[in-house]
Amino acid sequence: MLKQLHISNYALIDELDVSFERGFNVITGETGAGKSILLGALSFALGERADTGVLYDKEKKCVVEALFALDDDNLKPLFAENDIDFEKECLFRRELNPQKKSRAFINDTPVSLQTMKGIGDLLVDIHSQHDSLLLTDADFQLRLLDEIAQNEAVLSDYQAEFGHYNVYKRKLSELKDVATKNTAENDYLKFQLEELDKAELKEGEYTDIEQTLSVMENAEEIKTLLVTANGLLDGSEDAMLGQCNELASSLHKLGLLLPDTAELAERIENLKVELKDIAYDLRRKEDETQFDEGQLQSLQERYDLLSRLMMKHHAADFEALIALRDSIKEKVSAFENIDEAIAKAQQQLDESMRLLSQKAKVLHDRRCMAATAFGEKVSALVKQLAMPFAVFQVEVQHQEGFGSKGNDEVRFLFSANKGIAADDIRRVASGGELSRLMLAIKSAVSDYNYIPTLIFDEIDTGVSGEVAAKIGGIMRQMGQALQLISITHLPQVASQAEHHYFIYKDNEGERTQSHIRLLDSAERIGEIAKMLSNDKVTPEALKAAEVLLKN
Repeated sequence: MLKQLHISNYALIDELDVSFERGFNVITGETGAGKSILLGALSFALGERADTGVLYDKEKKCVVEALFALDDDNLKPLFAENDIDFEKECLFRRELNPQKKSRAFINDTPVSLQTMKGIGDLLVDIHSQHDSLLLTDADFQLRLLDEIAQNEAVLSDYQAEFGHYNVYKRKLSELKDVATKNTAENDYLKFQLEELDKAELKEGEYTDIEQTLSVMENAEEIKTLLVTANGLLDGSEDAMLGQCNELASSLHKLGLLLPDTAELAERIENLKVELKDIAYDLRRKEDETQFDEGQLQSLQERYDLLSRLMMKHHAADFEALIALRDSIKEKVSAFENIDEAIAKAQQQLDESMRLLSQKAKVLHDRRCMAATAFGEKVSALVKQLAMPFAVFQVEVQHQEGFGSKGNDEVRFLFSANKGIAADDIRRVASGGELSRLMLAIKSAVSDYNYIPTLIFDEIDTGVSGEVAAKIGGIMRQMGQALQLISITHLPQVASQAEHHYFIYKDNEGERTQSHIRLLDSAERIGEIAKMLSNDKVTPEALKAAEVLLKN
């Protein structure tokens, strides 16, 4: 429930502090005194966007704080999800500085307006006379019925399966599109794949052919150079190896005469071993290097084929051509298996539809059960509000197909007159009837304690006399289930409240200011007498006020 409200520098309010009590609280005051400003400030603290012109003093920041008492731990997971400390006394704080920048806090933790509003909507329901039009909104009707039926967990389970259903439905549609639209493309891909498969591409093949062709195209020159090299090394009497033999023999003889030159002979022997190895390798290369015209032509044709394929498919290199072939092969394979994929997707969709139908049936049954009891309860309440023949019904109709909240259409039906069948509330209910219906509905819903604080902003406008007294009695009953704060101009309603607040304007200073105070018993009599007698308090009005309060 809302315990305290602190407002600083907001509209006509310089500084204001007010504490609210449990049960039925009423706020009265003359038109323009600041009742709407008070609600505007509270809405601001709960995350609603504010007009930047609300600053009372344009040089100071505006601060609104709302302190709530949380009687249970239902909101604890939501606080944890948003990294907010959960405390039994929860403080909402909102600031607006002269530069028109806003900041929001819950329990001193900075939060986004979306988070503040999301949590605030679970704590306070502010209802004005214009909100009665919500009764004609189909989404509101369905949402309200689900709240009454306590369908949160069941609806969440249904929506999870509905998400799967949409995934399978979209997947099946995409596969069918592929099967329908891509037949020509697949034929072209198959043609490309056949051409590339026929080429029998092998990793590294292109580079190997390039190197081999380079050798074969220069085979005669290579052969000549090898022969020449072999001749210089070991192919004649004056070749290098023969000269090394003579040199080694001379150095051996020299070593006998000059011992310090013996090392030179050893070095020449080592050089001979290396030269013999080189001569062996050159002879082998000479034998291997053969000029084969047929092989050259075959390799050249293969090289030309691979080059043409790379150019045709705009491949940057041979590796890119192989990657393209593999990619085309995957696409063709996928298309060839499209019928199997479609069958599997259809099976998944059918199973999801089966589960969805079961979960929608559970929702439908729970809604029908809640609709009957809720309709009877609202009818009984609305009969008390000068509509003795009123009938209110909630119709739940099964629809084909699935939506995000099931396959039900909910309609509120109403008749105010005897013998007239109930019809869609959008067609038959007047503005005054809608207001009384909304009060009856809010009263019926209050038994479920779905929101701890309910605020009515002049919902009783346009009624008087006995109906006003009945409205006051219903509000008093609602105050036993939740905290109800009602702004009213009706003395019959104000007299039923447990706590009476008076809001007024002070014009004594340089600027008009709005103030609020809790009235004691004597002040309540005076205020209600003033409401009864249009501000001119008479003894008869005072006596009537006492009777109202006593009753």
